[in-house]
Amino acid sequence: MKFPRPRSLNGLILVGFGLVALPLLGAVIWALFNLDRLAEQSEQLVITGVSAAENNRLLAQQVDSLERVARQYIVLRDDDTLALLQQDLVSLEATLDNMAALTEQAQAVSLARAIRVTARRIARVLSDSKPIDSGATIADFVTLRERVSRLSQELNSHIAMQLAEIEERTQRAQQISAWQTAALAPGTLVLIVLFTILVARPIRQIDRAIAQLGRGGFSKPIDVKGPTDLERLGRQLEWLRLRLLELAQEKNRFLRHMSHELKTPLANIREGTELLLDGAVGNLDQSQREVTDILRSNGLKLQQLIENLLSFSAWQTQNEDLSVTEFPLRALVIAAAKEQHLALTTAQIHLDLDVEDIVVHADRDKIRTVLDNLLSNAVKFTPKDGTITIRAKREAASFVLEFADSGPGIPEHEAPRIFEAFFQGQQQQGGFVAGTGIGLSVVLECVQAHDGSVELVNTDEFTGAHFRIRIPQEKQATKPRIAANA
Repeated sequence: MKFPRPRSLNGLILVGFGLVALPLLGAVIWALFNLDRLAEQSEQLVITGVSAAENNRLLAQQVDSLERVARQYIVLRDDDTLALLQQDLVSLEATLDNMAALTEQAQAVSLARAIRVTARRIARVLSDSKPIDSGATIADFVTLRERVSRLSQELNSHIAMQLAEIEERTQRAQQISAWQTAALAPGTLVLIVLFTILVARPIRQIDRAIAQLGRGGFSKPIDVKGPTDLERLGRQLEWLRLRLLELAQEKNRFLRHMSHELKTPLANIREGTELLLDGAVGNLDQSQREVTDILRSNGLKLQQLIENLLSFSAWQTQNEDLSVTEFPLRALVIAAAKEQHLALTTAQIHLDLDVEDIVVHADRDKIRTVLDNLLSNAVKFTPKDGTITIRAKREAASFVLEFADSGPGIPEHEAPRIFEAFFQGQQQQGGFVAGTGIGLSVVLECVQAHDGSVELVNTDEFTGAHFRIRIPQEKQATKPRIAANA
């Protein structure tokens, strides 16, 4: 069964606050109600206690006054004293009337009635014309005093019991409040966590979607589940993803088409250059051969640029997979260096190789692309009589490849962008063919395809750019290190 829930973010937040606040509000109202009731009962008990104490005092005084007047009447036997006796009796009965409600609550009605009867009997005996038995009258007063004292004790006991009940109710209310607090605290925490998840999950999905778009990942659909307004935002991000994917595909199609269009005339240029070098149209003198070598060298550079464009386009559409094999790294480095021999010789650049003779586990073509691009990039920026250093060594779970040159280096403000596609810095490049700005981007793609890393290293050892590449290795295969200079 699927429970209905608010569809909007505002509704979800309001319901969450309501579910958290309502139990707390109920507990507060219950506590206030009980506190008010206990305060009212305490106030009533105080009034009752004060009234009972005052009535007990009056009752004791009236009994004393009645006894004193009675003793005077026994001696004097005059009408004025008898009138005072009747007045004291009326006052005593009035006090008993005031205490009627309390005596009924304390279940002391019979005792109050006995006090009234005893006082009336004393007054009736004294008012009678017959001779007065003073001994019996004094004995009645002793009985009356005892009954008044018992009544006072029972009323005090009753008030003490009511006070104990109020204290017990107060303690019970405190315990209930404590249990409510103990029960509401985890319940409130659970509700907070639940609604935080309901709100945070779609926000995390949106955050991941934005990060995905920022990284250029347009292949994975964006699906945001949650409140309607966040789902609507997710649908807008999905529309944006599709639009960006369409633009990226159009860009890649343009790159592929232009690259293929350029390869045909380039192939003809390279073929003509090779025919000239082979002497198909006659032998070339030294100056002609040098010019033809320059044409051949720059034709190779242009071919590499076009292949970089094709590789970049292929990686952007994720159509190329790794073809992992085992191969000797040093031989591949030397082969890449030989391809750049003419450019190195022309610029009088010294190549320093310090490469361990290790067998690596990787995609040979992609590692060759990395070597070609980094070496070609170093040649462009290394001045005449400069040095390019290539190092390679085995580490615990990877192999490390380093390229460094003695050029001007990369400005600090350009360093964060050097791996962006089509980004070209402000440093002056050498060579006859300008770069496209995707060489380092292709290097990054090749390295990341191996789950490796490439970084620009800042050290005092080299004046120019220094790149360090790490490629994880599943297999360990090493040979003794051989250092060579070329």
